[in-house]
Amino acid sequence: MEGSQSPTADDRLRWSRLTGKQRACLDLVLVHKTSKQIARDLGISKYTVDQRITAARQILGGNDRADTAIRYARLRQICDRIAYDPVQLPDAATLVPSGHTDGGPTNVFDLSETSKSVDRLSGEGVPSGKIWRHDHRLPTRLTIMATLLAAVIIFLLGSLGIAETLTRLISG
Repeated sequence: MEGSQSPTADDRLRWSRLTGKQRACLDLVLVHKTSKQIARDLGISKYTVDQRITAARQILGGNDRADTAIRYARLRQICDRIAYDPVQLPDAATLVPSGHTDGGPTNVFDLSETSKSVDRLSGEGVPSGKIWRHDHRLPTRLTIMATLLAAVIIFLLGSLGIAETLTRLISG
């Protein structure tokens, strides 16, 4: 294999014609896995692996599996490079003015969170968060369950009454 070099137009064309699935199979061929092992790793059939490798061999112009793997390794080395992309960092940190008149709260526990995610976690934004809390005692929980059961029973009886009335109207 040659060292690091720039890809030719033919190399780029061959690289672009290889599908991601063919590349996945060829990557495993490079680590000396059999078609059966590749099929197990990728969750596909051995026949599909052989089809992908054969198609890649035709694209790369390899004589056999080993020659195709060598050609693929050379192409991968020169075509599959990540281009340099400098990280975008802000120029300098900026200070945010405090909402407190004296510069800050006297006690850290006096801070109030206004984030919606904190409200969701604490249960304040959830309608049932104030009804069914973990700190209710057993009699309160039983009262809540009895009230909910009574509401369900009233709803079901009302639904049955409406259904019966509609049935009488339809039947004449």
